Amino acid sequence: MLDAASKLIVQGGIAALTTRAVAAAASVQPPALYRLFGEKRGLLNAVAERGLAPFVAQKASAKLHPDPVQDLRNAWDGFVAFGLANPAVFAIMNEIGAPGPAPPAMLTGISILRERVQRIARKGQLRMPVERAVALIHAAGVGTVATLLATPVNMRDSQLATSACDAVLAAIVAGGPMHPRDAGIAPLAVALANRLGEAGGLTPGERLLLGELLDRLSAV
Repeated sequence: MLDAASKLIVQGGIAALTTRAVAAAASVQPPALYRLFGEKRGLLNAVAERGLAPFVAQKASAKLHPDPVQDLRNAWDGFVAFGLANPAVFAIMNEIGAPGPAPPAMLTGISILRERVQRIARKGQLRMPVERAVALIHAAGVGTVATLLATPVNMRDSQLATSACDAVLAAIVAGGPMHPRDAGIAPLAVALANRLGEAGGLTPGERLLLGELLDRLSAV
């Protein structure tokens, strides 16, 4: 049933995934789908989870590169390669306005991305708040894969993904190729905010106040 659903999505997009179509393609009765997956969102999540979980598990267990920026670049390359190799899973992951909870593996993947960005922040190299950087990386990565998937294979720009990654890193990393000697106060505030949990001797109120001040300074 999951194989049949994946093929339907690849051939006609998520709109092509109907209970009747999946049941016919998998040679089962529609009630069987409802018993196993509930509504359409449950079936979509099951397709995405089966394809995404092994990829996310590999990311979680991969050895980190000593350079957090290079580590993020490696993660970008892996995401693009996965999206191009798994168009059905990618379509589900990035369905806009989808009701219901996201697949657990997708949420885990975002958490892993956040941890990679925090490594850059702790070194004082992040130019913006962590959550904004995570959102920017995710948006750019999704847009890059979507653009490549919409282009015939023989017409794809082989350098698009690399150029997009370079642009994102230049925007978020202090001292990057577009921002030489660009320290400023924002990267320092971001770095301190991401190490605030290590600071002892602060009352809860002091920690809250300092966190708010650092958030404001990180947006400067």
